[in-house]
Amino acid sequence: MYAGEPAIEAYGLGMRYRRGWALRECSFRLPAGRICGLVGPNGAGKTTLLSIAAHVLQPTNGSISLFGEAPGSVESGRRTAFLAQEKPLFRRFTVAETLRLGRELNPGWDQRAAEDIIRAGNVPFDAKISTLSGGQRTRVAIALAFGKRPDLLMLDEPMSDLDPVVRHEIMGTLLAEAAERGTTVLMSTHVLAELENVCDYLVVVSGGGVRLAGDVDELMSVHTLVTGAKEGDGMPSALALGRHTLVESRTSGRQFTALIRPEGRVTGPWDINAPNMEELLLAYLRSPDAPPLITPTAQVHGQGFGTGAVAA
Repeated sequence: MYAGEPAIEAYGLGMRYRRGWALRECSFRLPAGRICGLVGPNGAGKTTLLSIAAHVLQPTNGSISLFGEAPGSVESGRRTAFLAQEKPLFRRFTVAETLRLGRELNPGWDQRAAEDIIRAGNVPFDAKISTLSGGQRTRVAIALAFGKRPDLLMLDEPMSDLDPVVRHEIMGTLLAEAAERGTTVLMSTHVLAELENVCDYLVVVSGGGVRLAGDVDELMSVHTLVTGAKEGDGMPSALALGRHTLVESRTSGRQFTALIRPEGRVTGPWDINAPNMEELLLAYLRSPDAPPLITPTAQVHGQGFGTGAVAA
């Protein structure tokens, strides 16, 4: 991997089904070595995006590359692994037979890494997949993905069927393995609170397009949460009509809360705070018409500041 090489680069990506567009003009860049949360409401196109990157679907428009190679190429196939939400496994196979299949299908297979993930969850190697709990099957599926030793691991709602304790345990295993190997992870999830201490990169899709993308620290630093007394039926005109970019405003009783991208200093009789990640994501998910924000590390060639990008 050479310095600066993106793990994923999508430009003008579009996917149309009979019912309409799932993705449209989707453009973003994911630098290698990041752990990225892919967030969006149901039907936003997250699974479609991952399926295109995994060469399960062919896009209607645009292009996507994985480490500079097209999905489905020998090189991208060798360097990537995709775990679908259904976690397809052969139910009649034992855990040991499942790992053997992975070993025989993947030249760079790491048997020890796969076995370590299985042992960490005390999953019997002689147990059939059909007899395992949801958490155990998820662990086997993750072991199968990591045993391939991918440079890019794509996960579609990997923990959706697990209880919080098991989800936390498996997430810890996944992140430890990724950190040890420098694996790039792109993970879609609905559990926003999980992302706070996990992801260092974010891509938010809504309405088929990218609404927010970039380094977490940079995204957090350019937003401000303002809370104060309402002015009439809404927020103060100094904020509503000012030069700050308004992402979302909400009122409750006599109080308003607004998430803004300030242009200069924010002054007024209000509480000024930095949002946490969940507050930031919820604001963009609840406000699909908010101006998009694509930070420089997430921009692709030809994507200018007029599309909602911000300069460093």
